[in-house]
Amino acid sequence: MYKHTRTVVAAVLASAGMSVAWAQHSHTPDGQAESTSSGTTEKAKAASQPKSPSQAGSMQGMDHGSMQGMDQGSMQTMDQGSLQTMDQSAMQGMDHGDMKMQGGSAPPDARDPHAYSGGYQLGVGEYALGPARSLHMADEHLFASVLVDRLEWAKGNDSNAAAYEAQAWFGSTYNKFVIKAEGEVEKGKVHEARTELLWGHAIATYWDTQLGIRNDAGYGRPARNWLAFGVQGLAPYWFEVDATGYLGTEGRTALRLSAEYELLITQRLILQPRIEANLYGKNDPAVGIGSGLANGAVGVRLRYEVSRQFAPYIGVERYQTFGNTADMVRASGGRSGETRFVAGVRMWF
Repeated sequence: MYKHTRTVVAAVLASAGMSVAWAQHSHTPDGQAESTSSGTTEKAKAASQPKSPSQAGSMQGMDHGSMQGMDQGSMQTMDQGSLQTMDQSAMQGMDHGDMKMQGGSAPPDARDPHAYSGGYQLGVGEYALGPARSLHMADEHLFASVLVDRLEWAKGNDSNAAAYEAQAWFGSTYNKFVIKAEGEVEKGKVHEARTELLWGHAIATYWDTQLGIRNDAGYGRPARNWLAFGVQGLAPYWFEVDATGYLGTEGRTALRLSAEYELLITQRLILQPRIEANLYGKNDPAVGIGSGLANGAVGVRLRYEVSRQFAPYIGVERYQTFGNTADMVRASGGRSGETRFVAGVRMWF
């Protein structure tokens, strides 16, 4: 400590223009003079001789006043005052002021998963877990679509008619309201029309179940109402399948099956084979339908997609009645089957 004191005092006195030799003089703890190791014998003798009262006072004042004040006052002030001030003020300022890594204090709802990412809310309505959200997943939105799969003119041996088949739906990915319509118009009159109102629910990635009602109507024939239930979706190898069963009044039953496939010749030129069959549980002479396999159609259509939403096509189709239904048609003077050439347009929006 005393060596450190001598160094500090020497620096202070040197800056004031005093002698370095005198600045090296210091006192031992018992008040006796101490010579430095580099001093001479004369300096040691002079230091051991008693000094005059004025010299002793000034030296003691310098030694005990200045040096003690420097040692204890300045050093303590530097150690405790300056360093403490730097430690507490500068470091605190650095921690809380300058070193803000995220731009300030975190908001009170920083740990709330619904505040930023939207979170995932289990349940619906009063059964939901967590607060209401403004953001929704894609499968929670409502969508709508209309597909006119066939809007065509058909030319047969004894017929020249227009036909249509369309489907529209509105809802989400899992639940939707579906409308299906199919019919044939000849000479300005709707001879056959099938309309279905269904509720669809997704049961797998590519499959929906459907439940609703069906109505059959047409010019000169009585209407028939059915309860409909079935499945619709994409089978392996990309076959689009629609299978629906029906329960009607007076114990009537029916089954309708259809399937189609799209073969891409190019990205715009597409060949579409299609097959359809209708089966009934009992005879219904009023509408010309017999039990068993009543009728079916097999055809192929080649379309060119001007855009994905609009595609004209041409094709050929074979329509055939079977069993009791074929007998009823022949009995009325008609043909049990015919080949039709078709031309039309397919569109969706």
